[in-house]
Amino acid sequence: MPLPLTQPLRLYFENPVGRILEHPDGIAWVQYQPGPRQFDHLKAFLTHTGRLLGLRGWRKLLGDQRLMAPFTPEESAWIVDYWLAHQGDDKQPLYGAVLLPHDVFARLSVSQMMHEAQAAALTYRLFEEVPAAEAWLRQLG
Repeated sequence: MPLPLTQPLRLYFENPVGRILEHPDGIAWVQYQPGPRQFDHLKAFLTHTGRLLGLRGWRKLLGDQRLMAPFTPEESAWIVDYWLAHQGDDKQPLYGAVLLPHDVFARLSVSQMMHEAQAAALTYRLFEEVPAAEAWLRQLG
């Protein structure tokens, strides 16, 4: 059973790709919307995620990809080669709990990208449910 939140989630940023919420346990909660994305919107979305992590000194994120459409090859390459590489600039580990997409093709694209991300700054686990993802992130301290 998840611990009750002591305060509500706070909206940090929102665009057509999704919403970035500040979780009271020091977690950037990244919620993807369904449907196709514009590449520039995805870059802005993840750039703001990185800014939130840096601003708060957080190293944990919960990627809620349950409704997400598959990543395009261009998106996957940018996330691994650019975004994740810059998140590891300070040599501190980044931890990601990823809620798997319902769409089977989106699951495949996420799994492939996460495999590539292992070489970058991200330590991650895949989850089906929010409570398990939150519990894993909480136990990291």
